[in-house]
Amino acid sequence: MSKTIIITGGSDGIGAAAARTLVGRGHRVVIVGRSEGKTKSIAAELSVPYYVADFAELNQVRKLADDLLKAYPEINVLANNAGGIMGKRTQTVDGHETTFQVNHLAPFLLTSLLMPALFAGKATIIQTASAAARIFGRMDIEDLQNTVGYAPQKAYGNAKLANILFTQELQHRFGPRGVTAVAFHPGIVASSFASETTHFMRRIYHGPLKRLFTVTPEKGSDQLVWLAEGTPGTTFLPGSYYESRRIATRVSAEMHNPKFAEQLWKKSASLLRTAN
Repeated sequence: MSKTIIITGGSDGIGAAAARTLVGRGHRVVIVGRSEGKTKSIAAELSVPYYVADFAELNQVRKLADDLLKAYPEINVLANNAGGIMGKRTQTVDGHETTFQVNHLAPFLLTSLLMPALFAGKATIIQTASAAARIFGRMDIEDLQNTVGYAPQKAYGNAKLANILFTQELQHRFGPRGVTAVAFHPGIVASSFASETTHFMRRIYHGPLKRLFTVTPEKGSDQLVWLAEGTPGTTFLPGSYYESRRIATRVSAEMHNPKFAEQLWKKSASLLRTAN
């Protein structure tokens, strides 16, 4: 069955690779990207519609949601794939730490605003998370903005931990209403990821070590495609976090904390209510 699939971060890396595969299999794919040029290029290649939005500006996310709701009253898959690791600590125009907003708050907002179409389409909501949640994630629910002891890898790990907790709480709240949430780690993918940081992760993704540690975008997109086409409860377990098409077993205690997930949801909703 053909599905209507929205992919954020769809102009590059695993988002673009997944879009190519899904279009080739007959799905109706809509690409969202930050770069007008790159997004327009991949959309033209695949003959699919596209939207441009910078997740560092929440008003652009709100406009994106409004445009998508008008065009697609039923959405079957929302792939929250946009994200990245930053360098020095910066704040967005909305006053939030950039890593936290781009990777978590903006997808949280987009998902929340698209719920009418997601309910209508009995959607699967996919979060591109990362093993960084386990390795670097040390989230303080009272310091989501990373004001204390900031480091790029810590901020990114916390944001990816937030993706996993968001998935669990999303499933808890809306699973009974027909919406499914799931998260996955794509591996270390050779793409433009980490290009905005001077952190050691840039050397892994873009330096001489690249071939030793990274996988191709096509291989990294495998799970995204698998989850997008899959049947909840049969192909995968709703509310879970996957690595290599299996439920991840190497996890931290924070990654399976229902109370923490609920607190994060409430804090995120509160921050968005106070944002202009």
